[in-house]
Amino acid sequence: MTAINKAIKWIQLPVSVAPLITFRILFGSMMLLSTIRFWLNGWITTQYVTPKYHFTFIGFNWVQPLDNVGMHLIFVCIAISAFAIAIGFWYRFAIITFFLLFTYVELIDVTYYLNHYYFISVVSFIMIWLPAGRFFSIDVKLNPTIQVTEVPRWTVGAIRLQLAIVYIFAGLAKLNPDWLLQAQPMKIWLPTKSHLPIIGDLMYKEWMAYLFSWFGAFYDLFIVFFLINRKTRFIAYLVVLVFHIATAIFFPAIGMFPYIMVVSTLIFFSGSFHLKLLGFFNRSVHDFKNRHILYKPVSKKNILTFLGIFFIVQIIIPFRYLAYPGPLFWTEEGYRFSWRVMLMEKVGTATFYVREKATGKTYEVNNTAFLSTQQEKMMATQPDLILRYAHYLNHIYTQKGIKQPQVYAQIYVTLNGHRSAAFIDSNIDLASQSLSFKHYKWILPFNSKP
Repeated sequence: MTAINKAIKWIQLPVSVAPLITFRILFGSMMLLSTIRFWLNGWITTQYVTPKYHFTFIGFNWVQPLDNVGMHLIFVCIAISAFAIAIGFWYRFAIITFFLLFTYVELIDVTYYLNHYYFISVVSFIMIWLPAGRFFSIDVKLNPTIQVTEVPRWTVGAIRLQLAIVYIFAGLAKLNPDWLLQAQPMKIWLPTKSHLPIIGDLMYKEWMAYLFSWFGAFYDLFIVFFLINRKTRFIAYLVVLVFHIATAIFFPAIGMFPYIMVVSTLIFFSGSFHLKLLGFFNRSVHDFKNRHILYKPVSKKNILTFLGIFFIVQIIIPFRYLAYPGPLFWTEEGYRFSWRVMLMEKVGTATFYVREKATGKTYEVNNTAFLSTQQEKMMATQPDLILRYAHYLNHIYTQKGIKQPQVYAQIYVTLNGHRSAAFIDSNIDLASQSLSFKHYKWILPFNSKP
């Protein structure tokens, strides 16, 4: 038997369904809380209703927000589907609905992209193919014949593999000179936390910045391996708790990500652990401890092939930056969807000018008239967003009656404590440049002087 055949046989061995059920309940609950939090903070209106313009992803120009009532209804549906996932009610319909609606919202505007939003979309997509509603669910109460107590190992392994991809690629991304040798951007961020009790004074110490940087890299690279190992799992999870709670305290802007990872990593624990956890809420769960009802997917081969291709793509995508010239942090070409979490402090100032081609008359653009504060902040450091905004200005000023408007920009960016430098060629008419996945030659070289 070849190694591949052995691996295929191994991933199909039966394991307890309990880890999958705990993950479903916690995932649905976290998504419900996140949606309520988003609503209560007024972000539905400020992010998707108020802005005049939205930076869509390339190829997704057709994804546009609804009106105020429509967007709030979308979030109501997201909340309902998240609750349905948690309790296992119409699970398959609920998870598909959640995936489609959540991903739709995230595709509306690039400037709100966060790694954990991407993670949620990816995980909810994976969960569509998993039997997470066939135990400890309302669906089973309504139809006991669908109940299973065991599932093929790959169903639980799919979630574990996705978590491993997130952590390991986040760790690999930290293996860069700024992070390891200069402790940047920690040297910039930590002093802003000097108000914290007890440890506040330590935030100015250079060694503390290096400690945070090196420990963060080590944690991301190796935590999954410690969670997989039964002997180190408990201690590793305590480290997960400390690490992510500390992250939430030091960097609250990261949002729900630390809490999502805290509950997600529980899936590395054994089936018996999860049965005990579920039994805490319903003792009847223990009645199924010695029962073996195996889930048998109808299209097992097709699902495994599909998920195999999916994970290969997941592993390839973070390396696409190698196809572009120049420092990744400067150009950000190939930066998104690669699990680069909190790696840089990058700030830009952008001034745009619209010039009428025939007369040469020039108008300075007031960015705040078209963009929200968050949109302007993100646009000023990302070339594809700069180009999208230039095209939008070309359209707006054409509507105002200016013939053949040309769009130029003076943009200065500072990266990880390096001095501010010109970011793009200010002599290039951005309105004439095409949006694509190719390298933008009008990005100026990075000035690495401190």
